[in-house]
Formats: sequence, C-alpha cells, structure tokens
Amino acid sequence: MPASRITRIEDVGEQTVAIEVETPTEFEAHPGQFVLVRATIDGEEATGYYTISSPDVEEIFEMTVAVDPDGTLGPWLVERTLGEEITVEGPFGDIRYTGDANALVFARGPGIGPAVGIGERATEAGHDVTIVHGGNRPPHRKRLADLEERGATVVLTDDLVGTAESVSAAQAYVFGFQGFVEEVKDALVAAGVDLADVEMESFGPA
Repeated sequence: MPASRITRIEDVGEQTVAIEVETPTEFEAHPGQFVLVRATIDGEEATGYYTISSPDVEEIFEMTVAVDPDGTLGPWLVERTLGEEITVEGPFGDIRYTGDANALVFARGPGIGPAVGIGERATEAGHDVTIVHGGNRPPHRKRLADLEERGATVVLTDDLVGTAESVSAAQAYVFGFQGFVEEVKDALVAAGVDLADVEMESFGPA
C-alpha cells in the first residue's frame, strides 16, 4: 500500500487539522474527491476517509481531518511529526471539480476542506465561486479570507433557505455531515433548485 511523507500539519479550526503529504506515484485526483488513511494503532487497524482540500495534487496535496477527541485515527494523526509516512489509498468519490465552470459550494465543519480546494481551483481558472458555510465559525478561515481577496464570495450563515434563494446559477456542491446535507437539500428545494443538478457528499452522522 502506498505511503506518503507528511510535509505539514496545521490546526485550521476547532478540532480540525490540515495534513499535507507528498503525492504518491501515479496519484491523480481533483477537489471534491477523498482518500482513505490506514494505520495500525495499539495493534489494531484503524481507517478513515478524508477529503482533499488542496486545489490540485501536483507533488503534494492536503486533506482536512476532523479530530474527534474520543476517536482513534484523528488523534493519532495529529500526533504525527513532519517527515513521518502514513498509508494513503485512493482517490475515491465521484465528485470531481476540474475547474471548468462557476461553482457554488455549501459546506459545514470539515466540509469546508473540499470547499476551499474547489474555490482555489475555480479562481485560478478564472471562474466565479461562492462558498456558503453553515454557521459563523468555519475551519480554514485564512484561506477563505484569501479567496475573498481574490474575488470569491464567502457567506457565513445559518439562513440556508435565504442564501439558496439569492445565489447565482453555478455548478452546486454540498459537503458535510448528513444533518447538514439534509438542511441544504430542503433549502435548495424551497429555492426551486433541481437536486439532480447538485453534487452532494455526506460524511455520515455527526
């Protein structure tokens, strides 16, 4: 199984870290996809899926990790040091933003990881992007501020219905735990959006 050397570990929000690793050989992926990390901890195998949060995967890529203090793999990953290797498999997932259209991304919590990756890829390609975070305390605050400086629209709100009604047409994505995904689906339906045109990734129950 491929091993990737850790090049950066950064606290990017409440119980959320960004882990950057060297890209494995022949690894090709796009924002919106995710990887599986596998480790043996205290003699037991632990696995976790984490979204790619960098705009590309050339040479290095970043994943955003929600750290449950009662979990196993998340706290273990936070304790790694630069230069250590971790086992990374993938990529997985059918959502692939390739930088070919305007983008609208709804996200909450660690879902902001793929959102900033898509946002950076979109702005680099000259497209408009709107990122809507459900709540006013998103991870990756610095990258969101940088995106705003580059012309992106960033909305921090609990009023998902009002926001869904006001956003411009674009390829829409939703990333977050299942409760948030359901909230966004209801908001989009209320705004008259066809859910068949929306790509959604649920991280399971919170």
